[in-house]
Amino acid sequence: MKLAIVGGGQLGRMMAQAALPLGIKSLLLDPIADACGVDCGELLVAAYDDPASLDSLAQQCDAVTFEFENVPPAAVSRLAKDIPAYPPAQALETARDRWNEKSLFQSLNIATATLALVDDQASLVQGVAKVGFPCVLKTRTLGYDGKGQKVLRSSVDIEGTFEELGAVPLLLEGFVDFDYEVSCLSVRGRDGECVFYPLVENEHRQGILHKSRPLLNHPLQSQAAQAAQAVMEAIDYVGVMAFEFFVQGDHLVANEIAPRVHNSGHWTIEGSACSQFENHVRAVMGLPLGSTETSRPIAMLNVIGKRPDIHKLLAIPGVHLNDYGKAERQGRKIAHINISAVNEADLLVRLDAVEGILVNNL
Repeated sequence: MKLAIVGGGQLGRMMAQAALPLGIKSLLLDPIADACGVDCGELLVAAYDDPASLDSLAQQCDAVTFEFENVPPAAVSRLAKDIPAYPPAQALETARDRWNEKSLFQSLNIATATLALVDDQASLVQGVAKVGFPCVLKTRTLGYDGKGQKVLRSSVDIEGTFEELGAVPLLLEGFVDFDYEVSCLSVRGRDGECVFYPLVENEHRQGILHKSRPLLNHPLQSQAAQAAQAVMEAIDYVGVMAFEFFVQGDHLVANEIAPRVHNSGHWTIEGSACSQFENHVRAVMGLPLGSTETSRPIAMLNVIGKRPDIHKLLAIPGVHLNDYGKAERQGRKIAHINISAVNEADLLVRLDAVEGILVNNL
């Protein structure tokens, strides 16, 4: 069997790595010749929407998936005419546009922040009057890792902001006073079977995910899983989907979905019976889903910009480094570290040690 992956970055790389033990080879499509996924599969260098290259993928592979939501939905639709393509183009169209995404949530009675559409400076002023301060202004499309958004705290922040964010369609969201952020990593197979990983608490720094920790037996697990399953069924989803929520006391407020394997699920490589990457491959290829059982304390830290001393890292028990083979660059995710232990106390000690190394590495 052969899997086509549109995108050759670290997510495509880790999907290809997970496919190999299943006897599945990968063909990755990426416009960059030295994309880090080249280490783990065959690489076809071309634009994501290049017709000839898409047709080549369809001719050579048994199914196709993609590593991020910036792939043009039309490319997925073209592929789907010839081979199974998951998640479907509809999932891309929904997740690429924050208004479409939030509208879907509201249609399924999933709680969101107060919303307003912004198409120019005048509608921004009107939107703020509806939503109130503080609020968050976001581009409707192509935002990630904190990019394409701005927090508005007073009328001073409004002046010139529409142009500052590119004079493109925007979405204004009321500020959610939350306790912490979580993600629900969900998997849906071709046959409609759904499985869920434990809720994950996420900590961001400067708009980039810093740390993720699974929360075993969380009281909001069922609420999150029900919302995620409702969304997946509504768009006939297949594969891994991450659903990000804000926690407010005993209820959840929906933030966004990511129609793909997700940074907050990287801990599953060492932390679960079947990782998110293997489960995504299984789902897309029409194989039975694997167990999401998580039995020991574990956490993940992203490595941003510069590699730490590998000797110091690996001297700490329970540390697993996953280097993406990418060049060092400020603000760039180049690796992640999973830290596990037999109990929470030991995990915290090891986490502190690893974070100390990362801080000294800046």
